[in-house]
Amino acid sequence: MARREQAYDDIPGTFVFDADRAREGYPINTFCMSLMKDENRKAFKADEAGYIKQFHMTPDQEKAILTRDYNRMLELGANIYFTAKLGATDGHSFQHLAAVMTGNTQQAYADMMLHGGRSVENNRSRSGSNKAYSLSVEGGAAKPKAKKAKPAAKKSAAKAKAKPAKKAKSSSKSKSSKKRK
Repeated sequence: MARREQAYDDIPGTFVFDADRAREGYPINTFCMSLMKDENRKAFKADEAGYIKQFHMTPDQEKAILTRDYNRMLELGANIYFTAKLGATDGHSFQHLAAVMTGNTQQAYADMMLHGGRSVENNRSRSGSNKAYSLSVEGGAAKPKAKKAKPAAKKSAAKAKAKPAKKAKSSSKSKSSKKRK
């Protein structure tokens, strides 16, 4: 079944991992999770193309894995956290993968993140519509978000009243011990 187009597909620089992508990417994600076991990592490194055949991926998914095209893997349904297992198998940190995925060196990516990340200017939508989206619970499609004014906060009468201060406990002996003496 072909993936249904969503309004949030317009967000640049990422692919939203939704239910359709999860279904499509199941073989990639299962493969990536298999790399958690040492024997599977060794088998994969010994024969990458042969090892991934057992996961029944599409040719595009296989190609994305074999060429380490992480952005394409995400587009084809991979979950970013699962693909990190593949990166780790290759000896790469998550920061390295993020740098590769954003077209940066690792140092340039680190510098960008230390300075607040990517600018939102001209980075709100692929189409240039710059609409803010929110997910609609009904139907699963994203819809433009209407901006509403926030109502002024009202103080309740109970909260507005000050609570009486509690008496401080005396550090001297209790009344009963004073009476005995």
